[in-house]
Amino acid sequence: MTIDHESMPRPGRAAAGGRLLATELLERPSRPPQSRAAAQLGRHRRGLRSAVALPAALFVVDVLATCASSVGCTAESGFPLSTAAAVLPVLVPLNLAGGLYRTRMTPSVLDELPALIGRAAIALAFAVTLCGCLPGAWPSLGPTGWPRLLALLTALAATATLGRAVVYGLLRRLHRRRPVPVLVLGAGALGQRVTAALREHPEYGMRPIGYLDPDPVLLPGDSPVPVLGGREVLEREVRRHGVVRLIATAGAADEAETAGAMREAIRLGCQVWLVPALREHAALGAGGHRLSDHLWGYPCLRLPRPPRRRLGWLAKRTVDIAAAGLGLIVISPVLAVCALAVRFDTGPGVLFRQQRTGLDGKVFTLLKFRTLRPANEHESATHWNISQDHRMSAVGRLLRRSSLDELPQLWNVLRGDMTLVGPRPERPYFVMRFSQAYPEYADRHRVPVGLTGLAQVNGLRGDTSIEDRARFDNRYIESWSLWQDVKVLLRTAALMLRPDGS
Repeated sequence: MTIDHESMPRPGRAAAGGRLLATELLERPSRPPQSRAAAQLGRHRRGLRSAVALPAALFVVDVLATCASSVGCTAESGFPLSTAAAVLPVLVPLNLAGGLYRTRMTPSVLDELPALIGRAAIALAFAVTLCGCLPGAWPSLGPTGWPRLLALLTALAATATLGRAVVYGLLRRLHRRRPVPVLVLGAGALGQRVTAALREHPEYGMRPIGYLDPDPVLLPGDSPVPVLGGREVLEREVRRHGVVRLIATAGAADEAETAGAMREAIRLGCQVWLVPALREHAALGAGGHRLSDHLWGYPCLRLPRPPRRRLGWLAKRTVDIAAAGLGLIVISPVLAVCALAVRFDTGPGVLFRQQRTGLDGKVFTLLKFRTLRPANEHESATHWNISQDHRMSAVGRLLRRSSLDELPQLWNVLRGDMTLVGPRPERPYFVMRFSQAYPEYADRHRVPVGLTGLAQVNGLRGDTSIEDRARFDNRYIESWSLWQDVKVLLRTAALMLRPDGS
């Protein structure tokens, strides 16, 4: 369960490195909220075709290559046709995990050949093992068995390589005929060189239509690519030109502006590529890193899709429903005891309902066991409570120290308001204040809020730096994986065994 209590800062603690604590930040005079366009634009049709066409073609190539090689070996060596049915369920996920269906700046069959052979060997080994378990399904591997397997592996790799070469050849021809519009983030020296490379090499299939830079350097008078403005024009240009790619280069206005523009472009359905200033970033491509590539010698990294657009996110929601539903049933006796204790301690009104900000900035009602009674609704919504509040009884302190007051939030998880792991939710009033001070704070709401999160298991609870919390929360979002959720839950369980009253 969560070990975070945003309403309970730790008094007397100072933030390291001059960072502002939550209470210090809230003492600042309030500024009027700035209007922010909520860009919830669906993917452009052209972008959708671009994102689906190449992976679909490569998938078809793998299916045809597997079937063709299996049929050929069956005719000559007596291998069963069921080989293809056993190979494909392993080969396709392996290729998918290895990035062999991803869009690349410079697709090359020779670059992919070692990965294709290795994954084909693993899939074939699985097929041999599976078919060998079925009586009479696979001939005995005698003196001539291994050459047969080698022939099948060679045929599979050769046909897959030939098919991909044909697809990539057609892709290069298509790129020259129908380049897609692209925006370049950063009009500095590197941005101008990348733009020139795209214009001089149409095989990349990208046509730069403008720079995004709020404070650009002076461009040459005859520059064919104009500066369109800063981040504020991104959505307009994406709509106007059907932009499906954005290339971010070093030399933009500042890091916050660059990060915000890249996140906004991803939300708008664009592919985002980062071209760093250091050439040493090309070393990330060693070993066939699935996110690395180059653009006319410039190293570039493709940012992954948002977590909610990945297949793993469906599994995350499935786990949330199963865990929350089962948890509510298993801990129902504990819930009953807590409810009775609160009822006898503070009277009617066992559950405490409070407005919190969740996914995409939408407000929902969060449930907790009541540990104290605020003077009024305004205090509940805007008061940063202190854990040593004199109104809190021994029962309330026990519930907070053990995090038992958070158990009703399993119902929020079951409803879909929250998830097990994600950025912790905060009240709308504080979200407004923190977002004014730290623009990246609002980016936390790209995913559903959670019972516990990466920031909390790293000790960022109570009266700690809001800037650090936002950094950890955005780090969680940008590096999300199911295994990361498992690690956070395990660390949360370990921390609950030694509660510290935070």
